[in-house]
Amino acid sequence: MTKLSVNINKIATLRNARGGNVPNVVKVALDCESFGAQGITVHPRPDERHIRYADVRELKPLLKTEFNIEGYPEEKFIDLVLETKPAQVTLVPDPPHVLTSNAGWDTRKNFDLLSEMVKTFKSAGIRTSLFMETDLELITLAAKTGADRIELYTEDYAKNYKDNRIEAVRLYAIAAKHASDCGLGLNAGHDLSLENLKFLKQQLPNLAEVSIGHALISDALYYGLENTIQLYLNCLK
Repeated sequence: MTKLSVNINKIATLRNARGGNVPNVVKVALDCESFGAQGITVHPRPDERHIRYADVRELKPLLKTEFNIEGYPEEKFIDLVLETKPAQVTLVPDPPHVLTSNAGWDTRKNFDLLSEMVKTFKSAGIRTSLFMETDLELITLAAKTGADRIELYTEDYAKNYKDNRIEAVRLYAIAAKHASDCGLGLNAGHDLSLENLKFLKQQLPNLAEVSIGHALISDALYYGLENTIQLYLNCLK
């Protein structure tokens, strides 16, 4: 079964909008685990506009499932990951000003940087994943950095799913097989939802993990958090 990692950034966004500690980010993360999620994902950004660095430090000793920290490998982020030692770090090429992740790595231009980062994190015992699009040459280079996994950036799949789901998933299925052939594990994330998740799982049999935040938290407003997590888990069986 593909693991479900719940991205709790939106919970932190809601908390920060009002100040104080409601909703409680740590409690929500622990509840997600108790409701069946097999991982928790956070993506702290330099301005701490949602997840704060203090949240990451508070979460780490309390979580019982896999902890995945996403972000751009600038100095403050690197120090945080090495301090907290999550199960997985996912490196994402998002500069500080962007609203959300919107591209995969160009592993050709950033090969030396990524190779250095992968070596640093793996030396600390942290599984390392690179956020990637479906370009096969760039995936080959991702493997050559020494990364353990890639996370396929699935916005295009989600955007085109309603029009033609077969065509929408085609390049992702090719990329998934190529990643496997290169010895890379496979994750996926971005705009995955109850509508499109099951089909993606069916077409990517080697999919190890999905990271889902915005859609899952939005669905929880209607279905409740526990029931929503079960609905997503059912898509992955």
